[in-house]
Amino acid sequence: MLKTGSVLDRYFDITQRGSTFSREIRGGLATFFAMSYIVVLNPLILAGADSSGAELGFERVAAVTALVAGILTIVMGAWARYPFALATGLGVNAFVAITVATNPGLTWPDIMGLVMLAGLTMLVLVLTGFRTAVFNAVPESLKTAIVVGIGLFIALIGLVNAGFVRRVPDVANTTVPVGLGFGGVLIGWPTLVFVFGLILTIALVVRKVRGAILIGVLAATALAVVLEAVFDVGASVTPGQDPNPAGWSLVVPELPAGSWVGVPDLSLVGNVSLFGAFGHLGGTAAVLLTFTILLSIFFDAMGTMVGLANEAKLVDAKGNIPGVDRVLIVDALGAVAGGAGSVSSNQIYVESGAGIGEGARTGLANVVTGLLFLLAMFFTPLISLVPFEAVAPALVVVGFMMVAQVGRIDFEDWGIAIPAFLTFTLMPFTYSIANGLGAGFIAFVLIRAIQGRGREVHPLMWAVAAAFVVFFGIGPIEQLLGI
Repeated sequence: MLKTGSVLDRYFDITQRGSTFSREIRGGLATFFAMSYIVVLNPLILAGADSSGAELGFERVAAVTALVAGILTIVMGAWARYPFALATGLGVNAFVAITVATNPGLTWPDIMGLVMLAGLTMLVLVLTGFRTAVFNAVPESLKTAIVVGIGLFIALIGLVNAGFVRRVPDVANTTVPVGLGFGGVLIGWPTLVFVFGLILTIALVVRKVRGAILIGVLAATALAVVLEAVFDVGASVTPGQDPNPAGWSLVVPELPAGSWVGVPDLSLVGNVSLFGAFGHLGGTAAVLLTFTILLSIFFDAMGTMVGLANEAKLVDAKGNIPGVDRVLIVDALGAVAGGAGSVSSNQIYVESGAGIGEGARTGLANVVTGLLFLLAMFFTPLISLVPFEAVAPALVVVGFMMVAQVGRIDFEDWGIAIPAFLTFTLMPFTYSIANGLGAGFIAFVLIRAIQGRGREVHPLMWAVAAAFVVFFGIGPIEQLLGI
């Protein structure tokens, strides 16, 4: 048992932040289970070929995804001392795989060079104090709206990952974009696992049982493994076969048939060309792509960090995060390391909220999560034991906890209420934290100007709003420039 006043306690401020050693361990475990899916999902997203036909390879991407996430998460915990775990960002890797990789002549080393450049640029912005200044310039009510938006966002992620909410196919008579289950009906054993996990987690949280979220994840996983063994449910999507709407959304919870342990292939590390894209695309196009990546990782991380810190009650009276510079430096290094490892930019994960909901308040929880990621390099088959449906209830419950802060927004002042509303609605509706932030920031400066209160807006808010105008208009700008 960790004693109050011990070296570890003092270093991580465990007692000072109102936590305990056991809470940090549970929180680290909960965060890992909540985000371990990235080791499987990231290779699937980056599995396609670049314009030259080369592929990164599933096993290599999986190994380096776990490696980079583990190292960065430990650094965030041991140096910045916050429970904010990092891994490959889903928004950036999809943009890289679907949009950037289709540019003629670009190879994976060229593409990851753009990610590295975005990370290095962001690191400069942090070291010069610009990124911290932007963070401090955001009004308190908008920071609260970010918390609420992320709560809605991760709740939606949980519902969608569990198949409880699904996209309605684009057909002529479609009137809604999403609906309940499949065709308006809940089907399949995976949905039962989600419902069981959600009810159990809510009951444990309401009863204030220690380890409620972690117990919910483990119990739902155990049920999922049993159901898969008995009914052979299978995946919802299998290459070469018709879709199975009653199947598991991605990870099929079954014990590995072969070896559980393997030596990771880390050959992708360092396979990057920092300025290769400039030679193939030209300076203007390469700069625009880098700028787009930069804005996404810049504001996604800021929004996530604000939401998690508020949920963990780790902010000061002004809503600022003590020692935020270290957090931002590690986050910037995440983009650099992700590009260098060919797994795309790494950033702070909203699923860290699962650990915070379990009681994590210090970097010790991150050390636990990071060590588990490093172990995952050797035990990748075991990652497939925890399906989305078992983790999703934790995200829904944590989403509720974050949305509960909506009462702190001043809805009497429409100059802040409307931007806040746009922020917390567009995050889930566009499946992007950066999009919600951009809409909120632009609306804030615009409405304050209309109200004749433009002088009250911090100059950096004007600059950031202008940058977001460019961000949202990147498509027309590229067309205008003929890119």
